Amino acid sequence: MAKMALGRGLGALLPSQDPGEKQVQQALQDKNKLNDSDLKNMAVEVDITLIDPNPFQPRVEFTEDALEELKRSIQEHGIIQPLTVRKKSGDRYELIAGERRLRASKLAGLKKIVVYVLDVKTDAEMLELAIIENIQRKDLNAIEVANGYKRLMEECKLTQEEVAVRVGKDRTSVTNFLRLLKLPDYVQAGIMKNDVSMGHARALVSIDDNAFLQLIFDKIVKDGLSVREVEKAVKIGPKLVKFKSDSKDRKVSPSVADVEQRLRTALSTKVLVKEKGKDQGFIQIEYYSLDELERILEHIETFPSK
Repeated sequence: MAKMALGRGLGALLPSQDPGEKQVQQALQDKNKLNDSDLKNMAVEVDITLIDPNPFQPRVEFTEDALEELKRSIQEHGIIQPLTVRKKSGDRYELIAGERRLRASKLAGLKKIVVYVLDVKTDAEMLELAIIENIQRKDLNAIEVANGYKRLMEECKLTQEEVAVRVGKDRTSVTNFLRLLKLPDYVQAGIMKNDVSMGHARALVSIDDNAFLQLIFDKIVKDGLSVREVEKAVKIGPKLVKFKSDSKDRKVSPSVADVEQRLRTALSTKVLVKEKGKDQGFIQIEYYSLDELERILEHIETFPSK
């Protein structure tokens, strides 16, 4: 497989500038006159029913609330970033990236949709593009990211160093994600549900005692142990640790608990809302590295303004 500059996501494969309106309209008018080679690396409008899903889609969870929100945005503003596809036999296309947008567009009742047709010939290229595009743009949970890295290594025959280059991360970050896959299924499920943050998970990976691991996990979920408390407990060990955290005595109103859960889901990390008085307080957002902080900031910056 030819080497591709994937470190910046699909932007490295797309035109440096979006096609001008005149160019797009001309392409749409002339589409029936074009052969398959003419359709490579350009924007065209296609019937939405002619787009088949990506068989290598790395994302496994699509929340109904998020799809509904995206559907409303599409109904109001249209699709800002076109989907990317490759040409199949006949008049059909296969999705490379943009499954959330495709699903939401169907929910919005769209009949036709503008897509970029990329010259992707092999399944290995499809898999690599799909994983990297999702990792960089869609905020997969940590386990999905880890499985994405694993698939890049196993199915695309990449080393950890090569994966790091492809996704624009350092090797240590890739290694830390891959280590999460050594955790028991119940811990991985907790990470996927945002009950356990990436910072917690990194501390849990070093625990060899299964009973102690279960105890710490339960304390995180039920009592809200912080990452620092977990790291301290792991360092002390199962025989000597005594939890002094008063977090289990922390009482919040149902409305505050709801806000915390919504923020935790939106930001994929631990969030605490602390009240200081009537209608006052502050929000505590936890991060485990500079990469994680950058991800959180980028996510906040993309929140739609009202």
